[in-house]
Amino acid sequence: MTKRNLAIILSYVGTAYHGWQVQKNEISVGETGEKAVAAVVGHPAHVVGCGRTDAGVHARRYVANFRTDSTIPADRLPYALNTHLPGDIVVTGAMDVHEDFNAIGSCVRKEYTYLIYNSRIRDPFYEDRAWFYPKHLDENIMREAAASFVGTHDFAAVRSVGTEVKSTVRTVYYYDVERRGELIELRVCANGFLYNMARAMAGTVVYAAEGKLSPTEIAAILARGDRTAAGPTVPPGGLYMTHLWYDDGEVKFDVG
Repeated sequence: MTKRNLAIILSYVGTAYHGWQVQKNEISVGETGEKAVAAVVGHPAHVVGCGRTDAGVHARRYVANFRTDSTIPADRLPYALNTHLPGDIVVTGAMDVHEDFNAIGSCVRKEYTYLIYNSRIRDPFYEDRAWFYPKHLDENIMREAAASFVGTHDFAAVRSVGTEVKSTVRTVYYYDVERRGELIELRVCANGFLYNMARAMAGTVVYAAEGKLSPTEIAAILARGDRTAAGPTVPPGGLYMTHLWYDDGEVKFDVG
């Protein structure tokens, strides 16, 4: 008998966790989720997440899948799982998907949003939820810098050494910058992200606003693959996975 393949949609605050990936000596979102799934379906299950996410990174929307022979209806699964999850991880939806669906392999686009709290005085409610940056940032310069990342490029200049990948070429579909009072949102969508890519892109956009590089230099930095010329990898607490798109021929949906 073929096991059911179930996809679940989650939201989580990542402050207390060492990312999604199961770790030997650190608590992770994935491990916490697998324990909850095992308690509900009555057997161990490997839960595949749509991305690793770094320690301290959050997800307003996240998709994972696992296989089970449990007959619990998909619409009952969120309620059952949430009784076994801590308050900072919530399952918001679930659905049966076809046998070959894979939360990471079937995902065609992802969106991350980076939040900067740009004020002279910090706000305690944004602690570990946005990067506190007291010097005023010009969002127009940031917008110009962000536009330089749009398109298909080699993004080696804005990644950290980590997981080996076959190619560092990715396509960025949009990179929007919006100020809402003292909060600046950097929203970037791509067909995939390299290790720390979203955070290094945000650091480069901030570097441009600081006058440490010109937005017109970013294209050349990408072309050279020069990590030292790009901006820093900004803190993880401001980063959120916010939107996911799936289309593998059989399953098509977006979560955002």
